[in-house]
Amino acid sequence: MRHTAVDLSYAQWRRSSYSNSNGGECVEVADDFPGLVPIRDSKNPHGPALLIPAAAWTAFVGLLKGQG
Repeated sequence: MRHTAVDLSYAQWRRSSYSNSNGGECVEVADDFPGLVPIRDSKNPHGPALLIPAAAWTAFVGLLKGQG
């Protein structure tokens, strides 16, 4: 399998609407990456990010919402 680097320097990160303003333990996701969902720890915005296939992310969120 070939791995290609993804440039996240222009990513627009967003937090869950369930996050509070204290910064707590949150994850952030970025949109506009076809086929991928970048995810990072909000407490470490310059740290590593996970790149999750979009279909897997959709299934995961569906399970969290009780729709899976």
